[in-house]
Amino acid sequence: MDIKTATALRRLRLVSAPEAVSFLLLLVCSVLKRTTEFNAVPVMGTVHGLLFTLYVLFWADAWNRTKWPLKTAAYYFVMAVLPAGGFFADRRLRREAEDAVIASRARKEGVVNA
Repeated sequence: MDIKTATALRRLRLVSAPEAVSFLLLLVCSVLKRTTEFNAVPVMGTVHGLLFTLYVLFWADAWNRTKWPLKTAAYYFVMAVLPAGGFFADRRLRREAEDAVIASRARKEGVVNA
């Protein structure tokens, strides 16, 4: 894995958890808006919209660089639109990154032809 691909995956990982948190907070704010006088939906909507946009941009960049199959790319996109899905995406991306590092070290040492 080259450095640009690793960076694209890292960026996607870094934005996935905050995007999931903002989505959950937006849902809480929506409930509070309907049940109380508290209305933070405009603020949380803006924050979530920005993080979602970043996630989609980073997802597209990662898909382009990693050449994921359509099934994998669709999985990461669906994780962006599900509440708490970003946490699952982060965990899977972390595993992919660790596997890529292990494969890179094995290739470097000549252990396998990965």
